[in-house]
Amino acid sequence: MFIHIGNDHVIHSNDVIAIIDYHLISSSTIMEEFMSAAYADNKIKGPLEEAKSIMITKDQIYYSSLSVSTLKKRASMISTISKLDDFSDDIKELESEEV
Repeated sequence: MFIHIGNDHVIHSNDVIAIIDYHLISSSTIMEEFMSAAYADNKIKGPLEEAKSIMITKDQIYYSSLSVSTLKKRASMISTISKLDDFSDDIKELESEEV
């Protein structure tokens, strides 16, 4: 499944490693070093000016203008949807029996 993370970016949900509040970067020297290295490797996408959160994936880091809670809700909706049973074949079978 895919998650729309804002700013015209859609990512595969299986690629998500972490969703971090943007303001936490400056509170950790390790995170600052991590982001500096990613920036040097051109692995950061999205608008820094509007960033509320950071989505870390296997290959890229995305600045998102959406909050962590919004992204979390979108990710959990996808998780819920993927756990739903698919009864579409059963419905088609019942419809064909009625005809």
